[in-house]
Amino acid sequence: MSPQSRKLVVYLRVSTARQGASGLGLEAQRAAVQAHAAAGGHSLVAEYVEVESGKRADRPKLAAALAACRLHRATLVIAKLDRLSRNVGFIAGIMDSGVDFVACDSPMASRLTLHILAAMAEHEAATISSRTKAALAAAKARGVRLGNPNGAAALRAGCREAAAASAAARRETAMARVSAMEPILTQLRADGFSTPCAAARELNQRGVPAPGGGVWYPQQIRRDAARVAAAS
Repeated sequence: MSPQSRKLVVYLRVSTARQGASGLGLEAQRAAVQAHAAAGGHSLVAEYVEVESGKRADRPKLAAALAACRLHRATLVIAKLDRLSRNVGFIAGIMDSGVDFVACDSPMASRLTLHILAAMAEHEAATISSRTKAALAAAKARGVRLGNPNGAAALRAGCREAAAASAAARRETAMARVSAMEPILTQLRADGFSTPCAAARELNQRGVPAPGGGVWYPQQIRRDAARVAAAS
């Protein structure tokens, strides 16, 4: 690689499972990233794909991509800035995380420019939300009945199902986080950090934060490994 070339960790995101399954949006993002890498002579060391709303801050694949950047001392690459988020605070948090990132649609953007672009994206999202609320209010004023006609009774009937679905979603999120971290732990084992103690020490040394934002402990790595083994 040339002195200006970099290692890149790819992060791709779509908002719905249908988009993820069909590849709509993903292939265009991947093509943009690959073109950027080829133009600069950069190497792609890992790719993470997330099917999640950009409004959510809890994204296991993004957390794993940032961890991979720290592990490989690489730059995060995204096709467009809004694939990270349309929230200025969220973008600012990543900018201050110690991981460099580049958006292929604005590869030369400075920190100031990125803040401005994020603010514009946030304003656009707020405008869409306001228009939706105004349309619903206008429909209600015309006499259109909104919501469930059974009212609170329908909510009570589905309470247990909703609680069960919420618990399942939390378990799924936890497992997604563990699965996303598994390639990183596999790489550490390949590099000679084969024990939980050694892996935890190296992750902390490289500044890779644990899922809760703190430091890694050997028992956490053992627990995650057991979850992966149980799911396989």
